[in-house]
Amino acid sequence: MEMKITGRHLELTDTMREYAAAKMEKLPRYYDRIQAIEVVLDKVNQGFEVEVLVTAEHAEPFVAKVSGLDLYACIDESTDKLERQLTDHKDKLRNRKHNVTR
Repeated sequence: MEMKITGRHLELTDTMREYAAAKMEKLPRYYDRIQAIEVVLDKVNQGFEVEVLVTAEHAEPFVAKVSGLDLYACIDESTDKLERQLTDHKDKLRNRKHNVTR
């Protein structure tokens, strides 16, 4: 799995990079076919914006975009959104054969 963490309009520190990487490393436990994760940390007018793009096999990319005043809270919230998207997608794949109507 490839992980890319970039900063836009801000100096990306090792602490920020390690925190984002630690949170994103937990995502494959929800869906194991993840190929790449791209995290963009952005400084906007009076706060921060975090955008995460997860690429998986045989699926459209999963995207989570969160804005807020605290960068670490935005990272946490984007991780929560992606967890929900990935588990919903996995459930949909797992249950698609059992919903056959006759």
